[in-house]
Amino acid sequence: MAGRKVLVVEDEHDIAELLALHLRDLDCEVTVAADGHEGIRQALAQEWDLVMLDICLPGPDGLSILRKLRRESRYVPVLMLTSKSSELDRVLGLELGADDYVTKPFSISELMARVKAIFRRVESLEKKIAGGDSLNIGSLKINVSGRQVRVGEEPTTLTAREFDLLLHFAKHPGCVFSRAQLLDSVWGYGHDGYEHTVNSHINRLRAKIEPDPASPELIQTVWGVGYKLQTPSAALHAV
Repeated sequence: MAGRKVLVVEDEHDIAELLALHLRDLDCEVTVAADGHEGIRQALAQEWDLVMLDICLPGPDGLSILRKLRRESRYVPVLMLTSKSSELDRVLGLELGADDYVTKPFSISELMARVKAIFRRVESLEKKIAGGDSLNIGSLKINVSGRQVRVGEEPTTLTAREFDLLLHFAKHPGCVFSRAQLLDSVWGYGHDGYEHTVNSHINRLRAKIEPDPASPELIQTVWGVGYKLQTPSAALHAV
């Protein structure tokens, strides 16, 4: 966990300093942004291991910053800070791809426990990807280095793009991606206006990996937003 770079976007000075103090106790390198404009600039200026976002900010709000982050090809964990009265914002934040949230006023010990849990999950997944291990999602087995997929014990043949799409979802379980974000991350820039391509690939992928493609359990549609990989209760793990 030492040396992790964390961006805190929080306009309340005392809260920002408290967060920075405890994050530094975890040996994190902490940068604080006090408004939405600086938050966006810092968030996109370099790679972060965690971004902590207050929703209510001067300038662009936390949800706007989250949208911009989720358009980037590199995934960064995001923990949202919300008020108790903003249930709609919390739900929208999770649908847009936030990894977790805490409500104000919060327990600092609970918050740090959530930060540690995010770091552990990311570290575990990074090791699996780097080591070429297989990833299990329920009955679905993905061999990353061999670019092979099995549904139960049966191999299934995916095109290169279908595999890249599935792997992108597997690297970010539970995160919701719009069609535009998937185009940027999987197809690369320059595919604006080709959202129908995402739909057709999602449908073909579902036909190959879902027990019932008409009622998908893994790659689910989030209406009005996009798609996400819904991991079963037996979470993503290495073989």
